[in-house]
This record gives sequence, structure tokens and C-alpha cells, in this order.
Amino acid sequence: MVGGAGVFGSRLARGLAASGLCAVVVAGRDRARTEGAAGALARAAPGVPVEATVLDAATATPAMLRDLDLAGVIDAAGPYHAGEGAHRLARAAIGAGLPYCDLADGRAYVAGFSALDAAAREAGVSLVTGASTTPALSNAVLDHLTRGWRRVETIEAAISPGNRAPRGLAVMRSILSYAGRPVRVWRAGAWETRPGWGLTTREAIPGLGRRWLSLCETPDLDILPARFPDATAAVFRAGLELPGLHLGLWLASLPVRARLLPSLEPFARLFLRLAVVVEGLGSDRGGMMVRVSGLDGDGRPVTATWTLVAEAGDGPVVPTLAALALARRWLAGPPLAPGARACVGLVDLDALAAEMAPHRIRATIRRDAPGSPLFGRALGPGFAVLPEAVRAVHRPGTGLVLGGRAGVVRGRHPVSRLVGRLLGLPPASAEVPVRVTIAPEGEGEVWTRDFAGRRFRSRMGPAGEGAVEERFGPLALRFRLEPGRDGLGMTIAGWRLGRLPLPVALAPAARARESVDAAGRFRFDVAVDLPLVGPLVQYRGWLAASEESPPR
Repeated sequence: MVGGAGVFGSRLARGLAASGLCAVVVAGRDRARTEGAAGALARAAPGVPVEATVLDAATATPAMLRDLDLAGVIDAAGPYHAGEGAHRLARAAIGAGLPYCDLADGRAYVAGFSALDAAAREAGVSLVTGASTTPALSNAVLDHLTRGWRRVETIEAAISPGNRAPRGLAVMRSILSYAGRPVRVWRAGAWETRPGWGLTTREAIPGLGRRWLSLCETPDLDILPARFPDATAAVFRAGLELPGLHLGLWLASLPVRARLLPSLEPFARLFLRLAVVVEGLGSDRGGMMVRVSGLDGDGRPVTATWTLVAEAGDGPVVPTLAALALARRWLAGPPLAPGARACVGLVDLDALAAEMAPHRIRATIRRDAPGSPLFGRALGPGFAVLPEAVRAVHRPGTGLVLGGRAGVVRGRHPVSRLVGRLLGLPPASAEVPVRVTIAPEGEGEVWTRDFAGRRFRSRMGPAGEGAVEERFGPLALRFRLEPGRDGLGMTIAGWRLGRLPLPVALAPAARARESVDAAGRFRFDVAVDLPLVGPLVQYRGWLAASEESPPR
């Protein structure tokens, strides 16, 4: 096993030794470090043959692997970047006729692995990449949660290690390689580019409490939309336990976003030293969450959440579970088919749970049928008064996609233009195609509006009886709802910046009206004025359910 002295490799080597199925060869570039790791493993697992050898994944040859008399090759070294020589060890395994797997979580690395498929099939060997938290564990969880479902609508996954968890240079380089750089992600039924370590949110993770999470570039960002083509969103986030570290990395990524720096990866050793300074803070408890919404076998809306919590520093074991399960298949069967593929559908959640059993790791599953919709809860009996076309928009269930036409009027004051640019508002236009995606999120909804390619997003949430709150990043507007048989009116009743309430007298004058036209279509008219400045934006038009929406 290459990288057997590293953070994850050492734990994987311990798991292999504990299985008693095979001898363990610990390999690495540094002789002293590799021999030290092998010695520690031999002492921890008396009776299990343990060897140490010097081997560099970047220069390994088939002959080197054959000389070691191996049953299989595991690469736990990382970082797993694409590029020339990225799959050198896997190619050497093909030449040696040996099965291979790695713990890769690099998006481009995993995507390019299929280039080895023809050679692996010809050699009759199985090569597997991504035998790690993503995509192996995340997809095994999704397969388990959605078994028998008719449709998968939205997928969210997140990992958050404890601050005291050991971390190595490879892990730090992996994170910094995408922080601030453009990341392609599937949201609101379309591909969009967002900065790595962006899309920052704070999530309550059962067993861990509230933690900050940000967009993480993983293989799942490509794999999940391909596996679940009906899904309108598939997002993977990661988080650091200490808010200061998490938000500090977000700040450090800003020069990369602004293209003042190409990448933060050259600063990996510096970031690692800073992490060591504060490693005594926080906890040694980490976890993972996978949440999926869709339609169950009977066509009813359902949301399922799987949560893992690793106690007492056992979090770094989690990325090794899939590789352990694969090694068991190499040694005890059933055999894997020849070819090169990502670790998706090769090990199920039961097999991974068996590998978790010796550790202080617990996983739970919660399944929820969505309750009454956000606007239904806010309006109570008043919701039934609304016209059917308006009610249909505000009971999205697992998700709703609407399409139509709209015109946009923008304020001309310089302040209005600046605010509009910051909020990502669409430009002025007489009439353009518009697409609106409404997706459930926690107790609220995410609204994504697309005006001829210009998209902006907000989050709707509960704000007490007769009211909802709409958030644009840190800015939140509270709307009073005014239902009637002819439609729904909304007027601003308060606002805040983060948790800081702002004077109502200085709030924007926001007015919205939803109604039904003569053709039975949902109509909207939204106007926002800034105090002392004047009009910010007004957009009005019509929407109808798109064929992309799930059947009801």
C-alpha cells in the first residue's frame, strides 16, 4: 500500500492488518518514515506479516510491483490531481496484472480514470478510483436511501471533520487547490460556475451542532447529476469545525476569486502550520451528512437524511472504509469485473457499515414526508382562499420548475445600478424568457430565477404567522402576506443584515403581487424602491409549470 505512513494510509493499513486476511506491505517515498510506520503496525498487530518498501507512485513500474509479490495495490498517498502521470501507479498495476484501488477525491482525476478502461479490460484486471468518502460512501448512502424511489429531486452532501483530527500536507493541498477557483456545479436544473469554498452556509448537523460549510470540489459534482438525471440540484460541501478557520479560508480565497492569485496551493505548508497552532481547540468529533429529496415508490414527496458522527478521533477512518471493503473482495470474493471505474455501486452501505463496526462511528437515517408548504404554514386557513394557480406555485413538494416570459425595468440611479449589480439582478428588457426553480431546503425553499441566462437566487423561510422572510446572502427581508380570492400581496415589514435588525424606516419599499390572468396562468408583479434613491427593479410576467417538474 503506497502512502501507508500517511493520515489515511496508516489507518487503512491498520484495518487491513486487523482483518487478518493478508500480509501488509507499507510503501512510501521516505524510507525512515515508511519503516517507522511498518514497525508501529507490526507492534499493533502481532502475528500479521508486515513489510516496508520504498516506492514512489510517480515512478513505479510494473516490474517493481511484480517483485513485491502482491495481491493488489492500494494508493493512499494523494493528492490526486489530473495531468501528465496522474494515473502512473494504476498503469503500473495493469502491467503487473494486479487489481488496484485508490482513495482519490480529486474531481478531474476521477473523471479521467476511464481512459484506463480498455487497457484494464485487455489485461483482465479491475481498477477502482474514488474508494473514499466521495464518491464511494456518498453514493452507497444514496443508493440505500433512494431504493425503490420513483424520482430523485435534490441531493446535498457535506463533510465536517473535528478540528483535532490529524491532517496531512496532501489533504491541505487538495483543499487549497480549488479554494476560490471556479467550480462547476449542478443547481436549479442547470450547470453554473461558483467559486470553490463559496456557497457558504451554516447547517445544523445532528450530533455535531451548527457548522459552517462551503462548496467542495469532489467527483460527486459530476457523478450525481449523471446518475440522477431528474435531480435539479446536487451540491457537495465541506466545513472546518472552528468558524474562524472556516471563514478565514473563505477570506483567503478572495484573491484567487479576483484572479490576483492563480491558486492557494503553493501556501499549503503555511496553512498546515497555522492549523497545527490551533489543533488543541475544538473537538475530535467529525461527521458527514447526505440529504436527498424526491418521490417515493408510491409517488409521495419524501426527504431522507443520513448522518454519520465519528467520535474520539475516528473520523480519518471513514475515507478508508471503501478500500477495506474492496480489499476483502479481492481476497475473498466475489471478484470485480475487469475494467477501470469509479467506486460507485461496487460496495453497498451494509458492507461499509461492517467496516465501521470496530470504530466509534455511528450512523442514523431519518425519513420525513414534507409537511405543509412554507406559504401554507404562514397563511394558515388563508392559503385555501388563494386562486389555484397561485397555490400551485407555493406548494412545490420536492421541487418545481416554471417557465414563462417577463419584462424587467431597472432603476437608473448610480446607487440602484450598484445594488442591482451586487444582487445579480437581471438587466432591463422588454420581454425575455424566464425560468424559475423552487426547491425545498430545511423549513423553507430556494428560489432561483433565470431571466434569459441572468440568474439570481434567494432563500425563503418562515417568519411567523402571516409572514415569510426572503434572504439574499446576509440581507434578509421580512414580508407580510395579504391573501385574497384574487391573489396574494406581499409588502415589506422589516429587514436585517445578518442578525442585526435594521430600521424599518430605511427599508426598501418592496411590493409584490401574485394573481391569475385570463388564460389561467400565474402572473407576478414585483417592484422594489430604495429609500432616497428611487426604483431599484421591477419585473412582471407570467409562469406556467414546466415539463421538468415532477408529476403531482
